[in-house]
Amino acid sequence: MGDKAPSLKRPHTQDRAVSPPPVKRRQTSTTTPKAVAEFFKPSSQKAQEPEKIGWTIVQESLLIGTYQASTATPLAESHGPRRLAIFDLDGTLITPASGNKFGRDASDWKWWNSGVPTTLRELHEKGYLVAIVSNQSGINLNSKAADKAPKTDNKRLETFKSKATAILSQLDLPISIYAATAKDEFRKPRPGMWRQLLDSNDLGGPGKVDMAKSFFVGDAGGRPATSGSKKKDFSCSDRDFAANIGIPFFTPEEYFLGEEPKPFVRDFDPTEYLGQGAGATTDAVSQFSEKKNPVDVVLFCGSPGAGKSSFFWRHLKPLGYERVNQDTLKTRDRCLKVAAEHLAEGVSVVVDNTNADAETRAHWVKLAQKHKVPIRCVLFTAPAKLCEHNDAVRALSASEQLNPEQRSMLPKLAFTSFVSRFRQPTKDEGFQELVEVDFVFEGDDAARETWGQFWIS
Repeated sequence: MGDKAPSLKRPHTQDRAVSPPPVKRRQTSTTTPKAVAEFFKPSSQKAQEPEKIGWTIVQESLLIGTYQASTATPLAESHGPRRLAIFDLDGTLITPASGNKFGRDASDWKWWNSGVPTTLRELHEKGYLVAIVSNQSGINLNSKAADKAPKTDNKRLETFKSKATAILSQLDLPISIYAATAKDEFRKPRPGMWRQLLDSNDLGGPGKVDMAKSFFVGDAGGRPATSGSKKKDFSCSDRDFAANIGIPFFTPEEYFLGEEPKPFVRDFDPTEYLGQGAGATTDAVSQFSEKKNPVDVVLFCGSPGAGKSSFFWRHLKPLGYERVNQDTLKTRDRCLKVAAEHLAEGVSVVVDNTNADAETRAHWVKLAQKHKVPIRCVLFTAPAKLCEHNDAVRALSASEQLNPEQRSMLPKLAFTSFVSRFRQPTKDEGFQELVEVDFVFEGDDAARETWGQFWIS
């Protein structure tokens, strides 16, 4: 038989000198009643950690998010001009993780290239002020229209804020993001976001920014499609934005990957119209250097923004013509009535409307025939892109010289509608003569500089 297994029973001793089992010690709780109450609170009532990104709104259209970094070294104080590194957001710093053209939600994004975060941190460490500027459509910041705005507008706003917070949190750098939500002076290529960036960082005024060493990176560079899989850029607005500011421009491929610059094209370049001298076409102006008839009707025909009103004020108002304009009088019948009153008093009339088709022009031919006065037609030949540019400069430049009538910006439909309705006028419609006027910029040096910038994408 083998040895017996040892007993687990406490051995018996005569003196019973065995220590008693240990007494259970009471653990002192560190949980306070306040902590317990906080634990059972609904999430909506719990104390929230302070947001790392603060949001402000400028003129109810520009959204600015400023991130408070927790670990990054503060931007060193500069003793000379500040260098700025500015980036577009979508298609430049990030791209949809899903592969879709647009992100599905706030989490549908990834870095455009794995080296993007490192590059931005290196720029910060070198003393660059890093900022993001982005056009963001579909977000409504107008407080007066907030109640009437579609729910999708509010959702897009929250989605954008959540996405921006996630992006900046990963970088953990003191970066501000500027989002232009309306088609106003802040929308690229217009330089409004640049001016606000300078103002926010106390960099306004000469000599405060090193323009040569600052730069802007964006994917809207006007590059055409290639024989490979590369699609054409949707616009040239990022390149034009940098040109308006006067700083170097790079595409993401050039800046992050070191690729050579690719060819690009612009659909419209206003500088092409600045080398044609001052004033309207010489032949056209000579037609209106003096009155051709004692009393007559001059009918304008041309797109919004083609220069019709400016031509009236410079060349026909001094000759005693009265202007009839449907933007002011609201209806064609009202315009016809006012024009008839002037003609009855022996006063010549300019009809400053688009008058795109023969049917519309026929109303004015009949009016002139009724009052037994000649009618002349002035055709303004400016193409649609030039007219859109003129309209944007007029409405957004804050120049009294360029917008003496304080007109608001027109929707794109105003220009496309004219193009679809336009029929070339002919003398056979009943005109004494037909004069064509090509647009040429008129204005002083300050107005010329403003007009020569890029205002449309």
